[in-house]
Amino acid sequence: MFDKDSFLRRLDELINTQDVSDVKAVYNAVSQAAMAEIYRHWKTPQRGKRCGYFSAEFLIGRAVFSNLMNLGILQETKSALAEKGLDLYALEEIEDAALGNGGLGRLAACFLECAATHAIPMDGYGLRYRYGLFKQSFENGFQKETADDWLAFGDPWSIRKEAERVKVDFADFSVYAVPYDTPVIGYKNGVVNTLRLWQSEPIEKFNFALFDGGQGEQVAKEVFQAESITAVLYPNDNGDEGKTLRLRQEYFLVSASLQSIFKRQKNRGRDESKLCEDYVFQLNDTHPVLAIPECIRLLEAEGYTFETALAICKKTFCFTNHTVLAEALEKWSGTRLRAVIPQIWTILEKIQAYAEKEGICKVDTYIVKDDTAYMANLAVYTAKKVNGVAQMHTEILKADTFRAWYTLFPEKFINVTNGITPRRWFLLNNPLMAAEITRRIGDGWETDLPQIAKIKPYIYDEKFRARFTEIKRSNKRRLAAYIERREGIRLPEHFIFDTQVKRLHEYKRQLLNALSVLYIYNGLKSGELKDFKPTAFLFGAKSAPGYYLAKAVIKFINEIARKINADSEVAALLKVVFVQNYNVSYAEKIVCASDISEQISMAGMEASGTGNMKFMLNGTVTLGTLDGANVEICEEAGQENNYIFGATAREAELVKRAYDPSKVLEKNPALKKAVDSLVDGTFTDDGTGMLKAVHESLLCGAEADRYLVLYDFDSYVKAKLSANREYGTEAFTTKCLENMANAGKFSADRSVKEYAKLIWEL
Repeated sequence: MFDKDSFLRRLDELINTQDVSDVKAVYNAVSQAAMAEIYRHWKTPQRGKRCGYFSAEFLIGRAVFSNLMNLGILQETKSALAEKGLDLYALEEIEDAALGNGGLGRLAACFLECAATHAIPMDGYGLRYRYGLFKQSFENGFQKETADDWLAFGDPWSIRKEAERVKVDFADFSVYAVPYDTPVIGYKNGVVNTLRLWQSEPIEKFNFALFDGGQGEQVAKEVFQAESITAVLYPNDNGDEGKTLRLRQEYFLVSASLQSIFKRQKNRGRDESKLCEDYVFQLNDTHPVLAIPECIRLLEAEGYTFETALAICKKTFCFTNHTVLAEALEKWSGTRLRAVIPQIWTILEKIQAYAEKEGICKVDTYIVKDDTAYMANLAVYTAKKVNGVAQMHTEILKADTFRAWYTLFPEKFINVTNGITPRRWFLLNNPLMAAEITRRIGDGWETDLPQIAKIKPYIYDEKFRARFTEIKRSNKRRLAAYIERREGIRLPEHFIFDTQVKRLHEYKRQLLNALSVLYIYNGLKSGELKDFKPTAFLFGAKSAPGYYLAKAVIKFINEIARKINADSEVAALLKVVFVQNYNVSYAEKIVCASDISEQISMAGMEASGTGNMKFMLNGTVTLGTLDGANVEICEEAGQENNYIFGATAREAELVKRAYDPSKVLEKNPALKKAVDSLVDGTFTDDGTGMLKAVHESLLCGAEADRYLVLYDFDSYVKAKLSANREYGTEAFTTKCLENMANAGKFSADRSVKEYAKLIWEL
């Protein structure tokens, strides 16, 4: 196990030789002392079958506090630094490692931590982006993106493995893939798994002869060409160059990872035919699906026939689908594949021909069609298991998205509902409440979350309820102070904190929330809305840089916030804050301080969600649709303990067959006023036309209001105002506690164990 005394001695030595006025120096001292002890466990060879988890995103966030907690030395480190006059929490200045966009990447991070906590042999494989997801700020309400320089404080938690670099070949040039290994630490159990992130580097870092010959620009071009592959997470792919770069990233990830695994097999004296006995590869959505043809290519290079190589892949790969959105089910043109990775195009054609011989490829079950390769179809065809991430989502996959495939291979399809790590999302971010839970029911729940149900007898205990309310208020004070420092807006702690934080996408319906806030504001101004309890509406979201309508919604929300926050007549009742650069560290403060969790996607669109689980565990009610894991949250905690509204997935499907959103506005003048504000001069978009575009998305064209914002509005506002009325009552507190007590199912510990047993067969 971890040697605390050795760590503290080393930390003391390092602190005494550093300029401790520099937070970076303190950070390096803490991390170096911890890494010295971690390495003793990490370097021990781990044998047996392992899962390789391939993902384009690993949204780890800030590592220092969670690592210290899992090592069991968080409080000891805090005390040791305090003796030197230093504050451990000054390390909050350290930037998050924002190597993910949202739920997909955070889920991958949670899974890694949970696997280590339960001694499940699982390693992550991803990309070491030089600049992670962009850093977001607002200029006059518009989203501005700047480089997220997460390495400015260094990367003391990873080790460069120069000797294990591999070469990745594209049609026009080759690059080196250099691995950086990061320890993934189990909770107080001495287990250390690995997250391997690949960095792209030129074959020749500096061509002196070329430079000396006056061709410095060519030298710079070659270096840039290589390094750009892992420069930025999700480059804008609206243009041709962006699409090509995205393809290079995906191939670079899977080729480097598989090459390193093949080398490891040889070093262990294991034949490649034993790959399926030694590994299982989980493909986290379609980004890493090129791993399948790349694995076949590598096996063929070792002398295996195509048929044998494909058979090995069918025993080795598994696939998780995370969305039903057509634009997220990746497909690549044959023209682009032939230009960038022609060797892969050749294998894709082989797979298509082989599947045709098997009689597999029919109307909706093709891998290559019309000079286009379909990654999701390739994954389902090859994978031994295909899973959705919530019960409802998996049923949609079987009945709709992959219906034809399900008919052919029903035995492949399985559900594993997502989860979150309770260490980071309760023990670390809500320590006062975690301590109260332990005081009441003892420990053990930290790694076996269903045990939290033992607090149910205390739900009606007056002292416990009072302590819950006190802790929630304390968390709100902490968040309010943080928001005031970051955003310059003061939120009174007695306000309801009504929160929607997640990636900005039309289907997640931040626009529905925004229109409801404007509706409430107008109602307060006119005097028609009575007995409204003071509320702060909190938003946090980033839009993809090229997603015009999403960025327009951000501008609209910021315009609403500017208007409301400047109006002294409603200052005692209403505040709106769109936090800038929402990330894991912001989330840690938000989820334990919120009273209402907005999970309002159109039913049938959100695969699962994990933010809903984080809020639930921290004693927050859900205001949401019956979508994704919201369905299972209501099954566990009771629909009566949440605020559910809107059309069901089936109802939404029927409504869309003959839907005229303008008729909704005719029946609801107050909603029409809010919608008209997009174009009547109430707000400005500086002549960009953004707000008009949002207006047109609701009312114009064949796909007007495609996510039923207007259709669900009345039901939504009624549910929202119902939650507002009940806040502060005994009934509302009971709902909060029922959610917390019934959150056990939504631990990623359970999810990873299900993967290990039902899919990976570890």
